[in-house]
Amino acid sequence: MAELKRALLFINLHKQNAKILAEEIRAELEKRNIKTEFFTFEDRFEDHFEVRSYFDRGGAYDVAFTLGGDGTVLYAARAVAPLGVPIIPVNLGTLGFIAAVPPDEWKMIFEKWLQGKAPVSRRFMLDVSVERQGSIRALGPCLNDTVISASGIAKIIRLNVESELPAPDAPGETGESITLGQYRSDGLIVATPTGSTAYSVASGGPILEPEMEAIIINPICPFTLSNRPMVLPPRETVIVEVEREQRSGVLLTMDGQLTQALEPGDRICLREAPYRALLVASGRIAFYRALRTKLFFSGVLGTSDGGAHA
Repeated sequence: MAELKRALLFINLHKQNAKILAEEIRAELEKRNIKTEFFTFEDRFEDHFEVRSYFDRGGAYDVAFTLGGDGTVLYAARAVAPLGVPIIPVNLGTLGFIAAVPPDEWKMIFEKWLQGKAPVSRRFMLDVSVERQGSIRALGPCLNDTVISASGIAKIIRLNVESELPAPDAPGETGESITLGQYRSDGLIVATPTGSTAYSVASGGPILEPEMEAIIINPICPFTLSNRPMVLPPRETVIVEVEREQRSGVLLTMDGQLTQALEPGDRICLREAPYRALLVASGRIAFYRALRTKLFFSGVLGTSDGGAHA
């Protein structure tokens, strides 16, 4: 591994002991001549989509640490995954599906990563954009999910959903378009495998292993019971059109953190991002352990880790 020069710490100050642990990590890294910078927030995430611009201006980083919960990892992934920066996700939260590194093990995991012995989980991400009256606005990537839902009291909204395949002989161009149907529901979740254990599973969606590459389409409380969750291959592009007639405002939410008001006629395009979120020591073993200990998942309840305690 090339010599490390710069590290970035995302610190959720709302989490107990986050600042103390950040200083501990900084002291250790600076003993190794690794310049360390903090990016802090307190129980809130930036309410805009250009999270990456700050880090583009800051220059190249070799590694990032997140000190918080899964939400902190989601924020960091949107910021640094496009730059190819691996993340060591230290868990100071409650669930820890993505933030899988215990705070007392960060140094051990960091040493293993330096030696090339710590697994790096490559997580599929979605790239999201909105087309409105012929103009396209790129909203950026998400690691968990994008939710299109009602923003008012009248819950049911109307959405048309299509899937487009890439043209086989013209990379970057669209080929065959397939209508998946009209959804009358409280909303629609478009999730990644990482996000399959979040809002999607609470809405009856399937659990996917996080290193799979797929797109989940999951209606929220559909008016028609035959509208069931679907899993599509990653090369397909999902297009959701907001119908003209709505009884409520419509809102787009990315990773449960960033929001965008939608208008009738808007077309939301969700496709495979050209990069992956790189999560250190947050792979299959950590995922199945979280299923067992956090969700009491019956499929793995009471089984052994097989001696693989990371």
